[in-house]
Amino acid sequence: MPRHARGFDVEAAYDHLSRRDRRLGAWMKRLGPLPAEPRWRKPFDPVDALARAILFQQLSGKAASTIVGRVEAAIGSSRLHHDTLGRIDDAALRACGVSGNKTLALRDLAARESRGEIPDLRRMATMHQDEIVAALVPVRGIGRWTVEMMLMFRLGRPDVLPVDDLGVRKGAQRVDRLEAMPTPKELAARGEKWGPYRTYASLYLWRIADFSDGAKAAVNRSQD
Repeated sequence: MPRHARGFDVEAAYDHLSRRDRRLGAWMKRLGPLPAEPRWRKPFDPVDALARAILFQQLSGKAASTIVGRVEAAIGSSRLHHDTLGRIDDAALRACGVSGNKTLALRDLAARESRGEIPDLRRMATMHQDEIVAALVPVRGIGRWTVEMMLMFRLGRPDVLPVDDLGVRKGAQRVDRLEAMPTPKELAARGEKWGPYRTYASLYLWRIADFSDGAKAAVNRSQD
């Protein structure tokens, strides 16, 4: 059974994408090589990460961090798992500022973990990325995009293209100089050219989406 390393060779990814896609390659040259994600090397706990993703949804970073801190104090642990979350009831979670829907999501995550339904890091290393998505999206409050972010920024899978992400779609629109953002289906088809390094392409597309109009014009001139 093949094992998937956390992270990939960004130099190989840069060279591959530069050769495969002239338009994207021009942007990549302008922006320069992007370094490897430092979180690929850091310890990672999938259940804790999913719990924190739930708590951070639809909140500013500061507000979410405050709520997480309250929950950690209430459970007496910085580790959010079924055993530690089980130390407090729903009313106590609500008192920490956790909404009703997020409370239900945390309880569902904890219940699934207790039943062995959430793969740990060792098990994930043997799973295809689509298998990881299939295992995690049934959790209440966890969508495909959340799992894709985990795959890209924590597990370091090289070939993830989050086609529903507005920033990625906006970046692709700029690369191809389109009047409108590509649909997720169109972006998926466009992204076939970027495999097996669609993660690295996505990192560039986010940066391209945020690029200033003046800088974008300079890149467009270099393509003409």
